[in-house]
Amino acid sequence: MNGSAHPAVYVDGLVKHFGSTRAVDGLQIEVAPGALYGVLGPNGAGKTTALRMLATLLRPDAGTARVLGHDVVTEPKLIRRRVSMTGQFASVDEDLSGRENLVLLGRLWGHRWRDAATRADGLLEAFGLTDAAGRQVKTYSGGMRRRIDIAASILVTPDLIFLDEPTTGLDPRSRNQVWEIVRALVSGGTTVLLTTQYLDEADQLADRIAVIDHGRVIAEGSSSQLKASVGVGVLHVRLHDPEQRLRAEELLARTLDASIQVDGDPAALSARVTDTARVAYALSELTDAGVEVANFSLGQPSLDEVFLTLTGRPAADQRAEDGDGLDPSGATSQEVTA
Repeated sequence: MNGSAHPAVYVDGLVKHFGSTRAVDGLQIEVAPGALYGVLGPNGAGKTTALRMLATLLRPDAGTARVLGHDVVTEPKLIRRRVSMTGQFASVDEDLSGRENLVLLGRLWGHRWRDAATRADGLLEAFGLTDAAGRQVKTYSGGMRRRIDIAASILVTPDLIFLDEPTTGLDPRSRNQVWEIVRALVSGGTTVLLTTQYLDEADQLADRIAVIDHGRVIAEGSSSQLKASVGVGVLHVRLHDPEQRLRAEELLARTLDASIQVDGDPAALSARVTDTARVAYALSELTDAGVEVANFSLGQPSLDEVFLTLTGRPAADQRAEDGDGLDPSGATSQEVTA
């Protein structure tokens, strides 16, 4: 698969409207076989709509999209035989047990009962669900539901799997478990196209990242390339006395000639700097003014800071402004099968 002459996914000028809303607006991406490609953007950026078109669940209004060498409009059946999709919500039957769900799906794929049961038991063990195998899925935690959903998606190992915000709403431990599953899929040779609104998730998992805003790609590259593209360093400062933050903010803004960001930590602030030679002078000015620094660091910007630079606002402040979720069918989670 990794030696294929075709990209796993090729998208050029993809467009989708819902009424007067342009949900996807000339999208362009290319995903190499065997890669883990992240599509990063806030709620409403068009991520889910784009994935549903690539999975042949929605028909594009314009543009070209090829998945595993096949056109999404003219060759959907050929694509569906080789891909799987896990949406934002569990698509298994909540009244069945975890094992019953996997065996049922295995039978639907054409396996004999014994083979389906063997495959189900192997996946339950691999995903840490053996102890819960006999329980109804509606009794599962959020993290367990995501794991059984992904397990259902790979009963037959796909060449490509679409993961649409697989960790939304999960606690940190469950998110880490899902991350390990995703990494295992890629190490086994499956191409993964992952959408996420979590910057740290894209940073942790993706080989390359497309940043989407209002239905189009505004930046693309590896995490390191995106951070380097901003062309600045970031100074993080933490003070001993939170009551000195306003004074520190004024001094740093003047000496660095930069805007200062503050967050929930009342003793912390940061600044994007274009001239790192000014940092030592700025810290010296804080000392001379009696503002005591507990610690500081100078490094690359985070993906959140990259997004802020690209769009003028943090990713966390975005709201659904385009067409994600506006599909009249109302379907939000489906597995693609032949």
